[in-house]
Amino acid sequence: MIKKKQSIIMNNNKNIYFYLTLLISISSLAGALGGFFASERFFQKKINELEIFQDNFTSKNKILQDSTQSSLLEEDQSVVKVVQENAPAVVSIVITKDVPKLDSFFNDPFFNQFYSGNQDETETETREIGGGTGFIIDSSGYIITNKHVVDDLKANYTIMLNNQETFEAKILARDNFLDIAILKIEGKDLPIIKLGDSENLQVGQTVIAIGNSLGEFSNTVSKGIISGLKREVEAGNSLGQTEILEEVIQTDAAINPGNSGGPLFDLKGNVIGVNVAMAQGAENIGFTIPINQIKDIYKSVKETGKIVRPYLGVRYLIVNEKIKEKNNLLVDYGALILRGNSRDELAILPGSPADKAGLLEYDIILEIDNEKITEKNNLAKIIRKKEVGEEIELKILSKGKEKITKTTLEESDF
Repeated sequence: MIKKKQSIIMNNNKNIYFYLTLLISISSLAGALGGFFASERFFQKKINELEIFQDNFTSKNKILQDSTQSSLLEEDQSVVKVVQENAPAVVSIVITKDVPKLDSFFNDPFFNQFYSGNQDETETETREIGGGTGFIIDSSGYIITNKHVVDDLKANYTIMLNNQETFEAKILARDNFLDIAILKIEGKDLPIIKLGDSENLQVGQTVIAIGNSLGEFSNTVSKGIISGLKREVEAGNSLGQTEILEEVIQTDAAINPGNSGGPLFDLKGNVIGVNVAMAQGAENIGFTIPINQIKDIYKSVKETGKIVRPYLGVRYLIVNEKIKEKNNLLVDYGALILRGNSRDELAILPGSPADKAGLLEYDIILEIDNEKITEKNNLAKIIRKKEVGEEIELKILSKGKEKITKTTLEESDF
């Protein structure tokens, strides 16, 4: 009996063990399956989130790319529009002149050392000797260009339009202070360029130049930015003549020989300046005369047939710290009235407004209408802002004493 009971107990224990093992196995399997499905759901969720993030990133990146491309496209479209609308009013200036007719044999430098006197130089022929650019600002044919483009009084100047139509040009005025000239052709309903405003230009602003590059490639377009404002540069030509250009615009838009006199545009298609010079020995450094300096010149030429500009009538040297110390002067600013190097370069022009005001050589003009005269704000710049017939007040340092005098500006005839 006892053995039988023990057998029954052992069998029961085995059954219990079996069921426990089975239960544990089932639980483990269930747990594993639960964990698997839970993990799968977790990772699937993460994968979905990653896909959503990737989609969002791709979408935002595409929007950014589209926006950038759209922005670039808009600028390109603006440039193309400016060129298309204004190129017809940008003209090439062809310079021709009667020169001695010498064949290649007589032109040989070696030959000319011995036989140049035997060649008859009275026979001439018309040759093209140069070129430049200009632009039409009035439908009746008024054209702006640089003075140095048309400064040869013995040359002939022909205007060629974009459609190859040609006109003989008449030089109405050459400005002796700014490198600007006003030309006229006889035409009707000619394409024109709108004059803009150069007062509020910004460094970094996009600009477009159009010109007759190298005198060969008409309506060449270059694009760049404004690199600097209110520069002062000394410009020279091949003849060694130089002039000081004040408050010019510096740009990296390519300006080549032949571009002189061409327009510089903003993205709205308004001309903001006249291209005048490029820096020698450097790349992408060009200079442009602001259009606001030219508007009054054009207006005066159109109304009177000449450039009407006020003048004071003194030759002067701007005083600075160095000149003050070297000459024991009392001030380090102002315009010191001095004669030139030759006897005919008088300090004060007889009969001029300065002469009538009683100014003397070695006087220093300190202020005009309470505006201080300095290297950056010189006398010529101040006078250019005045009108013919306007009375001005001068603050003078004369023989060590300050005094105030007045005079009326008159029209310059030079």
